[in-house]
Amino acid sequence: MTEKLKTLRDSAAMRWIALLLLALAMFCSYIFMDILSPIKDLMQSTRGWDSSSFGTMQGAETFLNVFVFFLIFAGIILDKMGVRFTALLSGAVMLIGGIIKYYAVSESFIGSGIEVWFTNHLNYIPGFDEIGVAPFYGEYWNVIVDGVEKTINSVKFDASTMEFVSKSSIMPASAKVAAVGFMLFGCGVEMAGITVSRGIVKWFKGRETALAMGSEMALARLGVATCMIFSPYFANLGEKVDVSRSVAFGVVLLCIALMMFIVYFFMDRKLDKQTGEAEEKDDPFKISDIGKILSSLGFWLVALLCVLYYSAIFPFQKYAVNVLQCNLTLNPHGGFWSGDAVTIIQYIIMLVVAVCSFTSNFSKNKVLKYVLMGGAVVALIVYCWMGYMIGTPGSIFAVFPLLAVAITPILGNYVDHKGKAASMLMIGSLLLILCHLTFAFILPMFKGNDIGGTVVAYATILVLGASFSLVPAALWPSVPKLVDEKIIGSAYALIFWIQNIGLWLFPMLYGKMLDKTNPVGTAPDALNHTVPLAMFACLGVAALLLGIALKAVDKKKHLGLEEPNIKD
Repeated sequence: MTEKLKTLRDSAAMRWIALLLLALAMFCSYIFMDILSPIKDLMQSTRGWDSSSFGTMQGAETFLNVFVFFLIFAGIILDKMGVRFTALLSGAVMLIGGIIKYYAVSESFIGSGIEVWFTNHLNYIPGFDEIGVAPFYGEYWNVIVDGVEKTINSVKFDASTMEFVSKSSIMPASAKVAAVGFMLFGCGVEMAGITVSRGIVKWFKGRETALAMGSEMALARLGVATCMIFSPYFANLGEKVDVSRSVAFGVVLLCIALMMFIVYFFMDRKLDKQTGEAEEKDDPFKISDIGKILSSLGFWLVALLCVLYYSAIFPFQKYAVNVLQCNLTLNPHGGFWSGDAVTIIQYIIMLVVAVCSFTSNFSKNKVLKYVLMGGAVVALIVYCWMGYMIGTPGSIFAVFPLLAVAITPILGNYVDHKGKAASMLMIGSLLLILCHLTFAFILPMFKGNDIGGTVVAYATILVLGASFSLVPAALWPSVPKLVDEKIIGSAYALIFWIQNIGLWLFPMLYGKMLDKTNPVGTAPDALNHTVPLAMFACLGVAALLLGIALKAVDKKKHLGLEEPNIKD
């Protein structure tokens, strides 16, 4: 006689359906997050965004989270109001931000009163400009003071003590308004991130936590590939290039994300009715809870590892297509390979790779398992060949998450049953260093060799994606081992807040480095990316050192990071 299931989460099918809803919402949000990344060159040619404008707009995504501490408040809201309320709130905020960003890059924005106002205002923000963290930039003048050339804000120019040399242009109004929308979206997406993590802990605690988190992130990261394939597709659709079509595609997906959260709302409410748990916590959140979190050395090491890891990946994604444009010699084959149909076919093949490789991890039939793995390998080779024939950098970089989709469940399952989370993070850091050094120094050596360069690019991108898969599989499931269950939401929020500092800083640094290390007027497809890529490799070195320290602290204080999540 089989034991009767008591709650929804006692059913494996119901647990994974809940996970699927959360993962699909994050899949849609990941697409919007990088919707402009594959068309950086088009933003420059059609909207006048140079690398500094592009980088500043991309960094604005995390501005409110970092400097207005919205993520901290999001964690408090999550702990106080629960997963359901916070999920709906995050979906709505993402959608509002996405609509604003769409308007900023649309044709209707050009010549509007809003464009005029933003052109003439917010070029100097008192306080934020002085400490160098303003979400926009304005007229900065190069002047000579006491024989030394300095860069200052235009409002500080004093002709009696300074000699004017030159001035930089202001940030385009469309980039400013897009940054405002991206700030709101960033609040929503990061709130969604901690909510999804908390939701997975709620549904999977004591079960396949690492596998669930890894699987959620694997599916979500397919959004990166989707974005890289379809953003250029929609921008170039028809006779006229229009970047707003790409953003509109992303906005539609944000609507779908909100729908996924609504369905999850009802499913989660039914679970609480079955368990008798209340969404609002009986023990209210206290400021002292944050002190408890911050006093943990293990927490700080995990948080800093997270910021270094993510700062070397997410900002890179925003420039990766341009890196390939500038370092690969691509030869589009024309004809069928330049048509609209090939984009759809390539995406279908990508889904075949993802589905076959992912489901092979769950097949108990060995013959079926190897058939699925073999099908995934064949489909991946076909996908890469099609990318070479199409000859666009977006179609090549879209391979980024595919190996991660295949191995993230394996890694998550290994952590659940064998442990070794800290060791995996060290391996991921080594791969991170190797990949960024390859992009910086080896890939440019293949300029002019279309086949060799494409092979090196594919291999490096796949390994980088595999490295990234170690974070959700090993790092996120470790957090519940470091803090009390009541304040997990706040702990995730603090980690995300620290992470967001890097996600705000490094896209801007990358853009400014590109402008500083390349002559004025350099074509968008001829930029030298060596210096900023070397910066990312240095982040990997720092992450490796922290990983070594984390393993040592875990061994000394018995945090349990090297132990399995599922106890026999």
